[in-house]
Amino acid sequence: MFDFTSDPALPKAEFYRELSLAAAALIRDEPDGVANMANLAALIAHSLPRLNWAGFYRRIGDELVLGPFIGKPACIRIPFGKGVCGTAAARSQTQLVPDVHAFPGHIACDAASRSELVVPVLRAGHVIAVLDLDSPDLARFDHEDAMGLKALARIIADRI
Repeated sequence: MFDFTSDPALPKAEFYRELSLAAAALIRDEPDGVANMANLAALIAHSLPRLNWAGFYRRIGDELVLGPFIGKPACIRIPFGKGVCGTAAARSQTQLVPDVHAFPGHIACDAASRSELVVPVLRAGHVIAVLDLDSPDLARFDHEDAMGLKALARIIADRI
């Protein structure tokens, strides 16, 4: 059994360093990408406070298809360029959205979500998935969260 308990008193940069080490240990010996995405989604959901959704969308052609996640049932397919996830995938850029209702074309899979952070997972410079986090709080995510989740995306990129 794998057990990671984060210290809420840690500065964010240190918390994300520890979370990255835990993520790497969790997926190190597992070759199955779906299992690795599922475990990483669970690790994130149980380690970061104030989330209502954490998971992955996988690239299939020119759209994103729902992958492993923790949260309410979600949109199954998202075209590149649509919503926060599709924008992150189309631009190969992290999307840090303090208020999803102010994001043009936001796709509301869960009406309770107020802010979102989407990080592209890149392999050889190409988007293979996105890591998506939603929160019921406005402005839940900041630059340190984005940097920490980018590190997790790099860790899993070769394991999915």
